[in-house]
Amino acid sequence: MNKTILSLHPHTWVIHPDYKELEEFVLSVPERFRRNEGTIIYKGRNELRKMEYNGKEYVVKAFHKPLFINRFVYGIFRPSKAKRSYEHARMLLKIGVGTPQPIGYMNVRSGFLFDKSYYISSLSTCTRRYDDLFGKEAEQAEEVCRAVGKVTALLHEHGYAHKDYGRANILFQKTDSGIQIEVVDLNRMYIGPIDMKAGCKNFERLPATPDMHRWMAEEYAQARGFDADECFKLIATYRSTQPGKINGLY
Repeated sequence: MNKTILSLHPHTWVIHPDYKELEEFVLSVPERFRRNEGTIIYKGRNELRKMEYNGKEYVVKAFHKPLFINRFVYGIFRPSKAKRSYEHARMLLKIGVGTPQPIGYMNVRSGFLFDKSYYISSLSTCTRRYDDLFGKEAEQAEEVCRAVGKVTALLHEHGYAHKDYGRANILFQKTDSGIQIEVVDLNRMYIGPIDMKAGCKNFERLPATPDMHRWMAEEYAQARGFDADECFKLIATYRSTQPGKINGLY
């Protein structure tokens, strides 16, 4: 069983049952952010920091405070983005899709109003992003795109589709057994049946050359029993509806 605290407590948290020894770290996360501890990985509406605890590094994502009406909704009815990130990560690992190990999450409330939430995971061992295929990792483009096609098919076969399936949220590295893929930023997921059209549309936020689209389409179609040419046409068509091209990519 995960450890949870009563829902109206100012601080509620869950810690993965295999990482109970990290409870002190999870509980200290809000204060660590207040002290600007750790290394900033990304800072926008949300903030991503790398933090060290007992000699190991972890990643903590702090989700921004929602607008007033959503503070009430998240405080009472809707699971926080941190909770969804944690639960979706566990779902992905269960079906064999890579993602950094979820450690836990914390919600912070002020009475019935939601304030902030934090998601804690292990630090990914994947040192490259999909974006790198257009630079120093270009020679790995075919291997990575085929791996992305397979992983996406596995997600869709289990009824999961990442709603922000973009260049920053697919990590990879070369291993002795091939390309390892990890999918991150999991708070927004569609869960339900995914047919060929919906599945191919899920690639629309990934820039690619025609060859890259072809490689992804071939692996995706083979894994799901679809026609590869039709998948290629659909992926390219959906991608073409995205605003603008980047360096001549589709």
